Amino acid sequence: MKIIAIGRNYTDHAKELNNPVPEEPIFFLMPDTTLLRNNQPFFYPDFSTDIHFEVEIVVKFDRLGKNIAPKFANRYYHEIGVGIDFTARDLQQKCKEKGLPWEISKSFDGAAPISKFISLDQFDDINNINFRLELNGQEVQKANTSEMIFKVDELISYVSKFMMIKIGDLLFTGTPSGVGPVKIGDRLTAYIEDEKMLDFIVK
Repeated sequence: MKIIAIGRNYTDHAKELNNPVPEEPIFFLMPDTTLLRNNQPFFYPDFSTDIHFEVEIVVKFDRLGKNIAPKFANRYYHEIGVGIDFTARDLQQKCKEKGLPWEISKSFDGAAPISKFISLDQFDDINNINFRLELNGQEVQKANTSEMIFKVDELISYVSKFMMIKIGDLLFTGTPSGVGPVKIGDRLTAYIEDEKMLDFIVK
């Protein structure tokens, strides 16, 4: 399986990091070793001192596809979850300054805690779903999927031009504004609408 992650897909988040709003989707890949399941703790790595949380809606693919037209993209997934894209912001900044790829800051082991997946049948529209993240009981990120610059089906169509979508692949769809640092002892809780999806500790 592969994990496809979208960058800068919410205008306010791009602005908070002083990045330009993209004219087409930005994506990168993460290995399956980034995944943390079943609310396992996230262990703060020793190679960074500035790990930031980024909450995202995650789409799970259940069909094989290539060069998928946007109008057919909804046939390739039927479940969503929520995930955290942990980012070593200090490493990322060093890479950006040198014009280098920055997978090292996002693709490390355990960087992507992920929830269970739930059926889209319980939602009227994937482009109108609320999600949020709490840090130690305080809301830090909140958004609706309608706020995405590139909607889910557009993302799928774009990515599938370059690589085949396979069953079991995951799509992290981008994070809204409000990202920030975590420290050892923090508790992160993520929700889709009012359903608690993630609840884990930083160790």
